Amino acid sequence: MEHMLGLLRVRVVRGVNLAYRDARGSDPYVVMRMGGQKLKTSVKKHNVNPVWNEDLTLSVTEPLRPIKLQVYDKDTFSRDDKMGDAEIDIQPFVEAVKMNFSGLPNGTIIKTLTPNRQNCLADESAIVWKDDMIVQDVVLRLRNVESGELELQLNWINIPGALGL
Repeated sequence: MEHMLGLLRVRVVRGVNLAYRDARGSDPYVVMRMGGQKLKTSVKKHNVNPVWNEDLTLSVTEPLRPIKLQVYDKDTFSRDDKMGDAEIDIQPFVEAVKMNFSGLPNGTIIKTLTPNRQNCLADESAIVWKDDMIVQDVVLRLRNVESGELELQLNWINIPGALGL
């Protein structure tokens, strides 16, 4: 049986140097999945460096599952083209949420994750106590494509009674 922990707000900030799939660029959008949940951003027309700044909210349950992201190029008359994928392990973030950091100075780094062969991180990613919240800025390198990165920000939303918080 799944146990509800809380809500994870994922801000899809922007894409950087995404692949061209059409003559004039691409019309990218992001699909985010975790377990049986599926959410997507809006389509950004003719743009390989799109800015979304869109918040997508996922219910987080135990057992924890990774967040899977897929970038697509929207096509009108054919199937949408794949523009790469990435995955985020949210275990370190959820572990930080479970700790009590009230009273810590704003901007305190709780944990820093480094890129390696087992993750899609393009750069170091710090889990930070900021404005009385746990926040993580993430830059993911897209896989299965010639180029592209996604910039995200993770924020936790407490649900009364969940996590015992």
